[in-house]
This record gives sequence, structure tokens and C-alpha cells, in this order.
Amino acid sequence: MHYKPDADALGSSLGLAHVLAKKGHDVTVISPSDYPEFLHWMKGNEGVLNFENEAETARVIEKLQEAEMICCLDFSCLSRLQAMAPYVRESSAYKVMIDHHQDPEDFADFAYWSTDAAATCELVYELCCKIGDTSLIDKDIAECLYAGIMTDTGGFRHPNTTKNVHLITAELIGLGADNSKISRLIYDTNSINRLKFIGFAITRRLVILEEYKTAYFAISKKDLRKYASKTGDTEGLVNYALSLDGIKVAALFTEREDAVKISFRSVEQVAVNKFAAAYFDGGGHKKCCWRKI
Repeated sequence: MHYKPDADALGSSLGLAHVLAKKGHDVTVISPSDYPEFLHWMKGNEGVLNFENEAETARVIEKLQEAEMICCLDFSCLSRLQAMAPYVRESSAYKVMIDHHQDPEDFADFAYWSTDAAATCELVYELCCKIGDTSLIDKDIAECLYAGIMTDTGGFRHPNTTKNVHLITAELIGLGADNSKISRLIYDTNSINRLKFIGFAITRRLVILEEYKTAYFAISKKDLRKYASKTGDTEGLVNYALSLDGIKVAALFTEREDAVKISFRSVEQVAVNKFAAAYFDGGGHKKCCWRKI
């Protein structure tokens, strides 16, 4: 999965891993970094290897070097793996890419890719159906896949919430996914520090440029330290800016130890992915994109 994975990256990776394990394969799930604690409930989370964890780095490299097949989920460019990218690129393993982002890099031997899909989890489900493995999807797998689709559609609020999305999530609920539980674990589970941080960001760090129909947050390293911020604590913050009446474009600038991460969101016909690509060498979807500088 990509660096700082979200629910779609983790859910699609764990979901596919469980299916492959049921078919008798020796499967290892690898993340280039840590990820939010509110995703740790997913079945198989305890077995995920973290490349940035010094105790696991050597094992990750060994797994990548020994692998017969490497499945890359929820990213289409190896640069999204950060420091782990060279090990994947140099591996002689057969490479599979399953993704829904624009402008894919030509690195995979097999690609199941579509920008029409709302989430990579949607594609994993479709792929399982196409190869006749739908019967292998149990409650745990269904919940991993449901979580990714739910979050990448903004809780089924974004324009990418298609008929196909509803049909697939209905199937996943039928297979045992507890939609109410998943929503609560992801959207309604916060630490005190995170709630205080969100309140601070909205009252002290929100800038509104009415003439440009734009709003943004600028979060410093000092702000993050003040509220003992953990991975995932800034998740969804940019959406508060976009929720303002009349705002068409929102951005979140987050200062990290080694870079500044920029996240853009937009409504209507504003293509922030093109803006990010033109000025920040970034990527993403039409109304949602990212960049580290």
C-alpha cells in the first residue's frame, strides 16, 4: 500500500491478502509507514509489516526480495512508496497494480485500473468476482472492503458515489459487513487530543479568502506537537474548510519534520488535481489531490 495509507489502501490490501491466503498462498502485507489507529480494527492489522519500523525494515526488504508476486494497491506511481520504492522497483517479482488514480506509471506486469472506480476496494471486489472468488469473501474481508469504499466516497456523499458503489456495498453488507460499526470506528472514534486539535485548527488556523472562494488551514510542526498529534489526526480536516458556504476550493498545509504536505479539495468543476500537477508536481483525483514538498 502507499505511504501513510488510508482506509482504502489498508482495506484493499488486507481484503486481497485474506482472499489469497484462503487460496493457499503465503501472503505478507507491507506498509511503507504507520497509519491511523482508527484503522487498527481491520482483520489482519496485527500482521502488517511497517517499513519505517526499524525492527521490521530488514524483514520487509527480505520479503520484497524473495517475493514471486508483488501486488501494489491504491497507488499507480512507485514514488508513493517513498523510501521503500527502490526495493519494489528493483524486485524481479511479477508486479500487479490495482488502483483508481489518474496517470499511472508503467511499472506493472498486470494492471487492473480504472478511474471510474470510487475506490481500490471496489476494484478488488470486482476482480474477485471476475476470477470466481466471490465465495471466499467472508465478514472480515467484506468489512475491510466496505471501509475503503465508504471513506473514499466521503461516507457516500461525494460525486463518485455511483450506482455500482451502492450495488457493491449492498453485496458486502449481505456478506456480513457491519456498516454501522465501521462508520462508528472510523468517523466517531477520537482521542481527546484530536478533538482539541480540530477545535484549535478551526478557530485559530482557518483562513478564508472570500474573493477567491477559497479557504485553507496551515498547520505547523509546533501545532502538531502541542496536541501530541498522531498519524491520522489531520484526516478530514480540510473538509471543514470546504464545508463553508460559498467555498469552492480548500487546502490543508501540514508542516512535517522533512516536508510540507499539501492536500486540496474542491467542489463543482474545479480540477484541483491539474492545479497540483502543474504547480506542485502532485497527483490524485479531480476533486481531491495531494503533494509533499
